[in-house]
Amino acid sequence: MRNNLLLIPVTAVLLLLSLAGSAYAHHATASFDMTQSTTVKGTVTGFDWTNPHAYIYLDVKNGKGAIEKWSVELGTIGMLARAGWKRDTVKAGDEITAVGNRAKDGRPVIRFEKIVFASGQELTSNVQ
Repeated sequence: MRNNLLLIPVTAVLLLLSLAGSAYAHHATASFDMTQSTTVKGTVTGFDWTNPHAYIYLDVKNGKGAIEKWSVELGTIGMLARAGWKRDTVKAGDEITAVGNRAKDGRPVIRFEKIVFASGQELTSNVQ
């Protein structure tokens, strides 16, 4: 009987610990190189105004003139809205420069720091 009473709390603790690792991995910046910034300039092909992260998709010309498909991972839409963003802040066809931290595995994905429109307007996720 005593073993059965101990089994329930031990099982609950193990379950919570197993979930904590995946939650930390998702919110951590471990998959991005936080030691340096990367800058890409391109044409917006899409803007996903979704949670848990909004995304900007870009066509970027590489050094050989070929088009590369890049993604810019932003924060939550709540965080962006508090900083003045709206679902139509970025539109397909916009020419932007995106600055952020590149994925460590070399994928064409950056973690958002700021974007700069062709007009010179800069946007971050900081509340102004």
